[in-house]
Amino acid sequence: MYQFLTNPGAIFSEPVFWLLLPFQLWMFVDAVRRREWIWAACIFFFWALSAFFYWLMVYRQEGPAGGGSGRSFEWPGSRTRKRIKELEARIYNLDHARDHLDLGDVYFGQGKYAKAEVSYRAALQRDPEDLDTQSHLGLCLIKLGRPQEAQPLLESVLRADPKHDYGQTRMALAEALTALGQPEAAIREWEVVLGSHGYARAKVQYAELVLARGDRDRARKELQEVVEDDAHAPKFEREREKVWVRRANSLLRTL
Repeated sequence: MYQFLTNPGAIFSEPVFWLLLPFQLWMFVDAVRRREWIWAACIFFFWALSAFFYWLMVYRQEGPAGGGSGRSFEWPGSRTRKRIKELEARIYNLDHARDHLDLGDVYFGQGKYAKAEVSYRAALQRDPEDLDTQSHLGLCLIKLGRPQEAQPLLESVLRADPKHDYGQTRMALAEALTALGQPEAAIREWEVVLGSHGYARAKVQYAELVLARGDRDRARKELQEVVEDDAHAPKFEREREKVWVRRANSLLRTL
Protein backbone atom coordinates (compact mmCIF):
# COMPACT_ATOMS: atom_id res chain seq x y z
CA MET A 1 0.00 0.00 0.00
CA TYR A 2 2.84 2.40 0.92
CA GLN A 3 4.38 1.75 -2.48
CA PHE A 4 1.14 2.83 -4.23
CA LEU A 5 0.92 6.00 -2.11
CA THR A 6 4.47 7.06 -2.91
CA ASN A 7 4.34 5.86 -6.51
CA PRO A 8 0.71 5.79 -7.80
CA GLY A 9 1.83 4.70 -11.26
CA ALA A 10 2.98 1.37 -9.82
CA ILE A 11 -0.60 0.14 -9.71
CA PHE A 12 -0.63 -0.10 -13.51
CA SER A 13 2.04 -2.78 -13.36
CA GLU A 14 -0.13 -5.01 -11.17
CA PRO A 15 -1.95 -7.81 -13.11
CA VAL A 16 -4.88 -7.66 -10.68
CA PHE A 17 -5.55 -4.06 -11.76
CA TRP A 18 -6.12 -5.12 -15.37
CA LEU A 19 -8.21 -8.10 -14.27
CA LEU A 20 -10.56 -5.96 -12.18
CA LEU A 21 -10.71 -2.91 -14.48
CA PRO A 22 -13.49 -4.27 -16.79
CA PHE A 23 -15.69 -5.04 -13.77
CA GLN A 24 -15.07 -1.57 -12.34
CA LEU A 25 -15.95 0.09 -15.66
CA TRP A 26 -19.10 -2.03 -15.97
CA MET A 27 -20.32 -0.97 -12.51
CA PHE A 28 -19.33 2.67 -13.12
CA VAL A 29 -21.36 2.83 -16.35
CA ASP A 30 -24.34 1.17 -14.66
CA ALA A 31 -24.19 3.71 -11.80
CA VAL A 32 -24.10 6.62 -14.26
CA ARG A 33 -27.04 5.22 -16.24
CA ARG A 34 -28.95 4.83 -12.96
CA ARG A 35 -27.96 8.40 -11.94
CA GLU A 36 -26.39 7.10 -8.75
CA TRP A 37 -23.85 9.92 -8.72
CA ILE A 38 -22.36 9.22 -5.27
CA TRP A 39 -21.80 5.58 -6.13
CA ALA A 40 -20.33 6.56 -9.51
CA ALA A 41 -17.86 8.91 -7.79
CA CYS A 42 -16.88 6.24 -5.27
CA ILE A 43 -16.32 3.67 -8.01
CA PHE A 44 -14.29 6.14 -10.07
CA PHE A 45 -12.06 7.38 -7.25
CA PHE A 46 -11.83 4.38 -4.92
CA TRP A 47 -11.28 1.57 -7.41
CA ALA A 48 -12.64 -1.99 -7.38
CA LEU A 49 -13.73 -2.29 -3.74
CA SER A 50 -16.44 0.32 -4.26
CA ALA A 51 -17.47 -1.43 -7.47
CA PHE A 52 -17.88 -4.68 -5.57
CA PHE A 53 -20.06 -3.04 -2.88
CA TYR A 54 -22.13 -1.33 -5.58
CA TRP A 55 -22.69 -4.68 -7.29
CA LEU A 56 -23.66 -6.26 -3.97
CA MET A 57 -25.94 -3.51 -2.67
CA VAL A 58 -27.47 -2.02 -5.84
CA TYR A 59 -26.91 -4.02 -9.03
CA ARG A 60 -27.55 -7.43 -7.46
CA GLN A 61 -30.74 -6.19 -5.78
CA GLU A 62 -32.27 -4.13 -8.58
CA GLY A 63 -30.81 -5.62 -11.75
CA PRO A 64 -29.07 -3.73 -14.57
CA ALA A 65 -30.09 -0.15 -15.30
CA GLY A 66 -33.02 -0.09 -17.70
CA GLY A 67 -34.84 -3.06 -16.19
CA GLY A 68 -34.43 -6.78 -15.77
CA SER A 69 -33.50 -8.98 -12.85
CA GLY A 70 -29.99 -9.16 -11.51
CA ARG A 71 -30.09 -11.60 -8.58
CA SER A 72 -26.79 -13.25 -9.44
CA PHE A 73 -23.57 -12.40 -11.27
CA GLU A 74 -23.94 -12.52 -15.04
CA TRP A 75 -21.60 -11.38 -17.79
CA PRO A 76 -23.08 -8.75 -20.12
CA GLY A 77 -24.89 -10.31 -23.09
CA SER A 78 -25.04 -13.83 -21.64
CA ARG A 79 -28.82 -13.77 -21.31
CA THR A 80 -29.21 -12.59 -24.91
CA ARG A 81 -26.90 -15.32 -26.20
CA LYS A 82 -28.89 -17.91 -24.27
CA ARG A 83 -32.13 -16.60 -25.79
CA ILE A 84 -30.68 -16.78 -29.31
CA LYS A 85 -29.64 -20.41 -28.75
CA GLU A 86 -33.12 -21.27 -27.46
CA LEU A 87 -34.80 -19.71 -30.49
CA GLU A 88 -32.38 -21.32 -32.93
CA ALA A 89 -33.13 -24.71 -31.37
CA ARG A 90 -36.89 -24.10 -31.62
CA ILE A 91 -36.56 -23.02 -35.24
CA TYR A 92 -34.51 -26.12 -36.06
CA ASN A 93 -37.09 -28.43 -34.49
CA LEU A 94 -40.40 -26.61 -35.11
CA ASP A 95 -39.74 -23.83 -37.66
CA HIS A 96 -42.62 -21.65 -36.43
CA ALA A 97 -43.10 -18.13 -37.76
CA ARG A 98 -43.28 -16.72 -34.23
CA ASP A 99 -39.82 -18.03 -33.35
CA HIS A 100 -38.32 -16.38 -36.45
CA LEU A 101 -40.07 -13.14 -35.43
CA ASP A 102 -38.73 -13.36 -31.87
CA LEU A 103 -35.22 -14.04 -33.16
CA GLY A 104 -35.49 -11.02 -35.43
CA ASP A 105 -36.51 -8.91 -32.43
CA VAL A 106 -33.43 -10.07 -30.49
CA TYR A 107 -31.13 -9.14 -33.38
CA PHE A 108 -32.95 -5.82 -33.77
CA GLY A 109 -32.39 -5.06 -30.09
CA GLN A 110 -28.67 -5.73 -30.62
CA GLY A 111 -28.57 -3.35 -33.57
CA LYS A 112 -27.88 -6.22 -36.00
CA TYR A 113 -30.45 -5.04 -38.52
CA ALA A 114 -29.28 -7.14 -41.47
CA LYS A 115 -29.67 -10.33 -39.42
CA ALA A 116 -33.01 -9.09 -38.10
CA GLU A 117 -34.27 -8.57 -41.66
CA VAL A 118 -33.39 -12.17 -42.57
CA SER A 119 -35.35 -13.48 -39.59
CA TYR A 120 -38.34 -11.22 -40.23
CA ARG A 121 -38.52 -12.30 -43.86
CA ALA A 122 -38.32 -15.94 -42.79
CA ALA A 123 -41.25 -15.30 -40.45
CA LEU A 124 -43.23 -13.66 -43.28
CA GLN A 125 -42.63 -16.65 -45.54
CA ARG A 126 -44.31 -18.83 -42.93
CA ASP A 127 -47.09 -16.38 -42.03
CA PRO A 128 -47.49 -13.61 -44.65
CA GLU A 129 -50.51 -12.07 -42.87
CA ASP A 130 -48.89 -11.48 -39.49
CA LEU A 131 -49.12 -7.75 -38.73
CA ASP A 132 -46.40 -7.75 -36.06
CA THR A 133 -43.87 -9.23 -38.47
CA GLN A 134 -44.76 -6.73 -41.22
CA SER A 135 -44.49 -3.84 -38.77
CA HIS A 136 -41.17 -4.97 -37.30
CA LEU A 137 -39.72 -5.58 -40.76
CA GLY A 138 -40.82 -2.08 -41.78
CA LEU A 139 -39.00 -0.49 -38.84
CA CYS A 140 -35.96 -2.66 -39.55
CA LEU A 141 -35.88 -1.43 -43.16
CA ILE A 142 -35.93 2.16 -41.92
CA LYS A 143 -32.89 1.40 -39.74
CA LEU A 144 -31.21 -0.09 -42.82
CA GLY A 145 -31.80 3.14 -44.74
CA ARG A 146 -34.54 1.75 -47.01
CA PRO A 147 -37.66 3.74 -46.06
CA GLN A 148 -39.10 3.38 -49.55
CA GLU A 149 -39.48 -0.37 -48.89
CA ALA A 150 -40.79 0.19 -45.37
CA GLN A 151 -43.60 2.58 -46.33
CA PRO A 152 -45.94 0.13 -48.13
CA LEU A 153 -45.45 -2.50 -45.41
CA LEU A 154 -46.35 -0.08 -42.63
CA GLU A 155 -49.30 1.40 -44.53
CA SER A 156 -50.63 -2.12 -45.10
CA VAL A 157 -50.49 -2.87 -41.37
CA LEU A 158 -52.29 0.37 -40.50
CA ARG A 159 -55.04 -0.29 -43.03
CA ALA A 160 -55.72 -3.55 -41.21
CA ASP A 161 -55.30 -2.08 -37.71
CA PRO A 162 -55.05 1.73 -37.43
CA LYS A 163 -53.98 1.49 -33.76
CA HIS A 164 -51.51 -1.34 -34.24
CA ASP A 165 -48.97 -1.78 -31.44
CA TYR A 166 -50.26 1.23 -29.48
CA GLY A 167 -49.09 3.72 -32.10
CA GLN A 168 -45.61 2.26 -32.59
CA THR A 169 -46.32 1.27 -36.20
CA ARG A 170 -47.70 4.71 -37.06
CA MET A 171 -44.60 6.31 -35.54
CA ALA A 172 -42.45 4.11 -37.78
CA LEU A 173 -44.49 5.25 -40.80
CA ALA A 174 -44.00 8.90 -39.80
CA GLU A 175 -40.27 8.30 -39.60
CA ALA A 176 -40.27 6.65 -43.02
CA LEU A 177 -42.17 9.59 -44.53
CA THR A 178 -39.69 12.03 -42.98
CA ALA A 179 -36.79 10.06 -44.45
CA LEU A 180 -38.51 10.12 -47.83
CA GLY A 181 -38.79 13.92 -47.78
CA GLN A 182 -42.54 14.08 -47.10
CA PRO A 183 -42.68 16.27 -43.95
CA GLU A 184 -46.34 17.30 -44.24
CA ALA A 185 -47.47 13.68 -44.53
CA ALA A 186 -45.24 12.82 -41.59
CA ILE A 187 -46.73 15.66 -39.50
CA ARG A 188 -50.22 14.27 -40.11
CA GLU A 189 -49.14 10.85 -38.87
CA TRP A 190 -47.46 12.33 -35.78
CA GLU A 191 -50.63 14.27 -34.98
CA VAL A 192 -52.66 11.06 -35.10
CA VAL A 193 -50.20 9.42 -32.70
CA LEU A 194 -50.16 12.39 -30.31
CA GLY A 195 -53.95 12.43 -30.28
CA SER A 196 -53.83 9.20 -28.26
CA HIS A 197 -50.31 8.93 -26.82
CA GLY A 198 -47.67 11.12 -25.20
CA TYR A 199 -44.54 9.36 -26.45
CA ALA A 200 -41.37 11.45 -26.21
CA ARG A 201 -40.26 9.90 -29.49
CA ALA A 202 -43.35 11.34 -31.18
CA LYS A 203 -43.25 14.75 -29.49
CA VAL A 204 -39.60 15.42 -30.32
CA GLN A 205 -39.79 14.41 -33.98
CA TYR A 206 -43.09 16.24 -34.42
CA ALA A 207 -41.50 19.33 -32.84
CA GLU A 208 -38.57 19.12 -35.25
CA LEU A 209 -40.91 19.09 -38.23
CA VAL A 210 -43.16 21.95 -37.10
CA LEU A 211 -40.07 23.95 -36.15
CA ALA A 212 -38.74 23.46 -39.68
CA ARG A 213 -41.90 25.06 -41.07
CA GLY A 214 -41.59 27.99 -38.63
CA ASP A 215 -43.97 27.11 -35.79
CA ARG A 216 -41.59 27.80 -32.88
CA ASP A 217 -44.32 28.09 -30.22
CA ARG A 218 -45.79 24.66 -31.01
CA ALA A 219 -42.34 23.11 -31.11
CA ARG A 220 -41.40 24.68 -27.75
CA LYS A 221 -44.63 23.42 -26.16
CA GLU A 222 -44.02 19.81 -27.23
CA LEU A 223 -40.36 19.86 -26.17
CA GLN A 224 -41.11 21.37 -22.77
CA GLU A 225 -43.68 18.64 -22.16
CA VAL A 226 -41.04 16.00 -22.86
CA VAL A 227 -38.65 17.52 -20.31
CA GLU A 228 -41.39 18.04 -17.69
CA ASP A 229 -42.74 14.50 -18.10
CA ASP A 230 -39.24 13.10 -17.66
CA ALA A 231 -38.82 14.81 -14.30
CA HIS A 232 -41.77 12.83 -12.89
CA ALA A 233 -41.35 9.54 -14.78
CA PRO A 234 -40.33 6.26 -13.12
CA LYS A 235 -36.73 5.11 -13.50
CA PHE A 236 -37.35 2.50 -16.20
CA GLU A 237 -39.20 5.04 -18.35
CA ARG A 238 -36.51 7.68 -17.92
CA GLU A 239 -33.94 5.15 -19.06
CA ARG A 240 -36.01 4.22 -22.11
CA GLU A 241 -36.70 7.82 -23.14
CA LYS A 242 -33.35 9.42 -22.27
CA VAL A 243 -32.21 9.78 -25.90
CA TRP A 244 -35.35 11.79 -26.71
CA VAL A 245 -35.09 13.89 -23.55
CA ARG A 246 -31.51 14.83 -24.48
CA ARG A 247 -32.69 15.71 -27.97
CA ALA A 248 -35.52 17.83 -26.53
CA ASN A 249 -33.15 19.71 -24.23
CA SER A 250 -30.75 20.32 -27.11
CA LEU A 251 -33.52 21.75 -29.29
CA LEU A 252 -34.90 23.92 -26.49
CA ARG A 253 -31.51 25.59 -26.13
CA THR A 254 -31.82 26.78 -29.75
CA LEU A 255 -35.29 28.33 -29.27
